[in-house]
Amino acid sequence: MGTVNGLKLPASFRDRIEDIRAGRAEPVPARDAATVVVLRDHEKHGLQAFMLRRVRSMAFAPGAYVFPGGSVDPRDGEADLAWSGPSPAEWGAAFKADETLARELVCAAVRETFEETLVLLAGPTGGTVVDDTRGDDWEADRQSLLDRSQSFGGFLARRGLVLRADLLRPWAHWITPAIEPKRYDTRFFVAAMPQGQRARDVSTEADQVAWVRPAEAAERAVKGEWMMLPPTIATLAELAEFDTVADVLAAPREIVVHEPTAEIIDGEAYLVLPEGTERHYAQG
Repeated sequence: MGTVNGLKLPASFRDRIEDIRAGRAEPVPARDAATVVVLRDHEKHGLQAFMLRRVRSMAFAPGAYVFPGGSVDPRDGEADLAWSGPSPAEWGAAFKADETLARELVCAAVRETFEETLVLLAGPTGGTVVDDTRGDDWEADRQSLLDRSQSFGGFLARRGLVLRADLLRPWAHWITPAIEPKRYDTRFFVAAMPQGQRARDVSTEADQVAWVRPAEAAERAVKGEWMMLPPTIATLAELAEFDTVADVLAAPREIVVHEPTAEIIDGEAYLVLPEGTERHYAQG
């Protein structure tokens, strides 16, 4: 596979690539993480995804447009929380993860989405969803999750809520390249925006949010107007092939692990994308 236009790395990465190849440096372990593409059907614009732009002071991907998500909290695996939908074992089969990690990933997906957008994929029963998360009491809960003074399971139990794992679908699995100083082993989910709720700009990690058509967002990234990481562009390009949220949720997915690699080609450092994903950079 050749290089991909636009993925030439800064010269500073060359030494890092050579050090890892020679065994002088070890890749940083990748932290388990979950990302959720929240989708809606817009009357005029069609299928849209919710995106946040990370503040430029962030250590990882500053200024990049991303989907809500973040690292697993060890307490996300609490086994006693109310759960509706596919079991952790079924999620584990989809993501090739053990049952404990699968539970943690689903909980992290729902928790991080709430922390960053106030969208909550949970309800009073296994067949309902909270209809509004605006208000000081919800904000207090969000803050307690952020500072880890309250576990996600504790939050759901206190409010008498059931986690709606059935509202999520597995979508992709990406691992940050070995040369990066911060690395994540990230499972991507997709979910429909619950009726009655509103996605809000509440994350201190973001300075801008947008509902955008996947094709438009991918095109902006390819043109250099919006900074994005390769997994984000690839995901948007895949979603651009669908017309509605229902189409996305019904799409069969076989989850393949994608891990870009760094190579030195003709003396220059390049990020080489996994086979089959590089085409998205040309198509947008």
